[in-house]
Amino acid sequence: MDFPGQTLNETCPCCKTNRWKFLYDSTFNHYNIPIFLCTSCGLQTQYPRPKPTELYTEDYYKGNADFSYRDERETERFDRYVWKARIKNIRKFRPSGEFLDIGCSFGGFLNCAKEAGYGVTGVEISPYSAEVAKSRGFRIFTGEFLDADLPENFFDVITLVEVIEHLSEPSRVFEKLNRILKPGGLLLLQTANFEGWQAIEAGPSYHYYLPGHFYYYSESNLKKILDQSGFKNHITYPGVDFPLRAKLLKSRGSFRSWIDYWKWIRIGIYHWKSKFKKKGRPSTSSMVLYSFKVE
Repeated sequence: MDFPGQTLNETCPCCKTNRWKFLYDSTFNHYNIPIFLCTSCGLQTQYPRPKPTELYTEDYYKGNADFSYRDERETERFDRYVWKARIKNIRKFRPSGEFLDIGCSFGGFLNCAKEAGYGVTGVEISPYSAEVAKSRGFRIFTGEFLDADLPENFFDVITLVEVIEHLSEPSRVFEKLNRILKPGGLLLLQTANFEGWQAIEAGPSYHYYLPGHFYYYSESNLKKILDQSGFKNHITYPGVDFPLRAKLLKSRGSFRSWIDYWKWIRIGIYHWKSKFKKKGRPSTSSMVLYSFKVE
């Protein structure tokens, strides 16, 4: 349980035990992140953890930081294919109402939700990207989600797209998500499924081990946390909740020549592979989960 003098002594947000053991030092890129495993439920976490406010600077969005993200503004017209396809699927369950995107970045996804008729709100930890989203006319809370002043029983849809793994204090996060969502409201979570073969086979070299990813979930322990937090009727989308066509059209945003269209073969194979299981486990570790607040 010890790693260079560090002991993880905290309650697991999933199973409420304190049965952590040091798993390994991640080897993806050069981050060498110490990973701990809850031997009771399989939840993984990095420890010690950096302060979130120190990670998401302007350099993070411009690719100048050690841990960086792409600038969505440069590819927004392509990203819209995926955002609009996702909104189309969301509307099957909640066709209108108040829409909250946590980790909204520059507001591209919010803009698609607004075009679909939703009232939109965002939460963004980075002042740099939050100011851009505000300049587009959106209501944005700048800072960490747990600090955001959000009304209770207000939102019809809440989305966290590749965000839940970034948030510390999961028990408080899920409790707040339930509190601000309307009864019967939809919660959308996209994150990696560590029960999938992709994560299992990659082990310490799995690409999801990043400085800003604090918790590493699986489909089963994430559903358990949701059950405990007042959610029900979970719908799992292996891979993603939108068609392959949207994913292919989005990918064109990174293409530099016609040769890049060969990447569509790899993207297509991965997309269809994600729909199948091997020995009872998903073939890939991509997952989107829809859950609904108990009415």
